[in-house]
Amino acid sequence: MTDTPSYTPPTVWKWEKENGGQFAKINRPIAGPTHDKALPVGRHPLQLYSLATPNGVKVTVMLEELLALGHSGAEYDAWPIRINEGEQFGSGFVAVNPNSKIPALMDRSGPQPIRVFESGAILMYLAEKFGEFLPTQAAERAECFAWLFWQIGSAPFLGGGFGHFYMYAPFKIEYAIDRYTMEVKRQLDVLDRRLAESEYLAGDRYTIADIVGWPWYGPLVKGEIYGDSGTFLSVQEYRNVRRWADTIGARPAVKRGRMVNRLSGDPAGQLHERHDASDFDTRTQDKLTR
Repeated sequence: MTDTPSYTPPTVWKWEKENGGQFAKINRPIAGPTHDKALPVGRHPLQLYSLATPNGVKVTVMLEELLALGHSGAEYDAWPIRINEGEQFGSGFVAVNPNSKIPALMDRSGPQPIRVFESGAILMYLAEKFGEFLPTQAAERAECFAWLFWQIGSAPFLGGGFGHFYMYAPFKIEYAIDRYTMEVKRQLDVLDRRLAESEYLAGDRYTIADIVGWPWYGPLVKGEIYGDSGTFLSVQEYRNVRRWADTIGARPAVKRGRMVNRLSGDPAGQLHERHDASDFDTRTQDKLTR
């Protein structure tokens, strides 16, 4: 086993130093805002405060899918929250999401604004609001919710577990990497077996279960996240998951949703906000005006 510093937990843990590798400056054991900062508000019904992480992409894909179906009420302003700079701890954002995590949504289409936080809750809210991507038949609806919540419960083992210890931890810990690798491969096998018998997760129709799962497991089985993790995890073994990933990844709304609030990589693959509300409206500009 890889040598690691020995550690004996104290009787009572105290926060005395940064922890979390490159994310150390934004990790803390308390909630609440660290500074006053109001959130921008654009002209469209929905205000999204997020970033193009897998959890953020879930929501932008959903919104783009709704727009592709002609739902003008799904027009939105996308405002990036730079989590590496601690913007999620601003007072305005904490008021929308007391958990200080992206994504967070404000629906200003009614007489009173409605806040919605947690990616799964946002997708369910939008699916019910617009009547799309959520089955109405009882058995299909139950299957959809089951896979949606499966993803919500499983993703921390993939991101905060495997992704962190394999890619971001300040030193490699064999025990941690082995533990979370085993779990991620088990999850991929669960998906592969399901997708061997069903075109999509909830059945023969594309639903919010796929929209919530694809941003994590689609790029994973295509070898697009966590460095060389695709080779490490032997993702080519999961043929049904890869078929599903390719099918969903080819959808125009998914391609666009991946670009929203992306702050790294090729600038041509990024869609950003405009801070001046008078600039909103044009769908063909190089900046996002939703």
